[in-house]
Amino acid sequence: MKRSLLLFTALFIYLSSSAQTFDADLQVRPRFEYRNGYKTLLPENTDAAAQVSQRSRITLGYRDEALTVKFSGQSVGVWGDSPSMRLEDRNAFSVFEAYGQYQVSENFLFRAGRQVLSYDNQRILGQVDWAQQGQSHDAVLLSWKPAHKHRLDIAAAYNAEAESLIDAPYRVNSYQNLQMAWYHMDVNNVGFSFLLMNAGYEFDTPQADRETDYIQTFGAFHNFVSGKFYGNVGAYGQAGSRTNRDVSAWYAGLDVHYKVSENWRAGLGGEYLSGTDMDDTSGEIKSFTPLFGTNHAFNGHMDYFYVGNHQNTVGLLDLYGKFSYITPKFEFSLMPHVFSSAAKVVDAAGNEQDSYLGTEIDLSAGYKFRKDFGISFGYSQMFGGDSLEVLKGGDSGRVQNWAWVMLNFSPKLFSFTKTKPQTQVINCSNSN
Repeated sequence: MKRSLLLFTALFIYLSSSAQTFDADLQVRPRFEYRNGYKTLLPENTDAAAQVSQRSRITLGYRDEALTVKFSGQSVGVWGDSPSMRLEDRNAFSVFEAYGQYQVSENFLFRAGRQVLSYDNQRILGQVDWAQQGQSHDAVLLSWKPAHKHRLDIAAAYNAEAESLIDAPYRVNSYQNLQMAWYHMDVNNVGFSFLLMNAGYEFDTPQADRETDYIQTFGAFHNFVSGKFYGNVGAYGQAGSRTNRDVSAWYAGLDVHYKVSENWRAGLGGEYLSGTDMDDTSGEIKSFTPLFGTNHAFNGHMDYFYVGNHQNTVGLLDLYGKFSYITPKFEFSLMPHVFSSAAKVVDAAGNEQDSYLGTEIDLSAGYKFRKDFGISFGYSQMFGGDSLEVLKGGDSGRVQNWAWVMLNFSPKLFSFTKTKPQTQVINCSNSN
């Protein structure tokens, strides 16, 4: 008897062209610091501080041709902040990054979740990696590359202190909402970037009401390479209001380096951050604030300016040089700074002071034993002037210095790629 048609289903797994990659990285970064005038002049009859802080961070990642998911958690604390026999740490585990990203097309992606916003030389927006906790934002990011060597990023954030059923004030020491647009294009060996950022901060009024003021930061950044010369220049303005005070401030920076040889570099630069006279009675804020910048990398390693301090004050003129020696395993740098105020400094009696604030010398070096383990160390000394003592208090006549040693263990725990299994149904026929 002739069979008419036999249908059957065969299932099999085959290797797909879409691969999945899984990564896991670990970082343990202890740092010893000797603080004898770090961030501010040490007063009389006080002793230097010393401590060891540590970052312990784990990063997990997944990605395929369209989807990326990243999770980075960390514990940051000081050795000894909890007893050796502990039920729990004083510094709990926190999330540094946790986002999902979808590649909509070859030229467009979006990302949502806690993420780092870092652009250009990180003067306005940066990761702040020197700080053990780093800096990240809860935000949505859209990134579009309309053409080769062009990119537009748009980000937005809206923060609340907790879940609630009615409108509640936002009392966290951060912005309540943020909008940012950054455009970058490359032409030959030079890059041009343009930034527009709007940050809203809630504050209490004298009438015990809660209001939101907005401060806008806008400007351009340009980096270049010409023969053995390379560097960057940037200029930004700030407008809007902060705590019911109008803001009108500006920034300009120039950094130029020369490649002396294969290993040696020499450079000069300067930054101007506008300030407000100490006897100003206009009520206007004329002081520029690099809101989310990696400020430790600028204006001296002793962090006297703009690292959680020096906000809405007399501003800064920073003139510096840099000499560095760089090899694949070892690097060394010497960086002197000369600091002056950008606005008028007056003492308690109203007498105008000299604009010179002080001179800082920064020495730093690092050595990589292997790609996942290195050591770095540094020494800095501040020679403060009388005007710096007027600004910050303390005793400018004392020796003010800072030293640190940091170990960085950063192994990759694993990284593997596997093919994505798919199930296919095949219909076969057989006739007799």
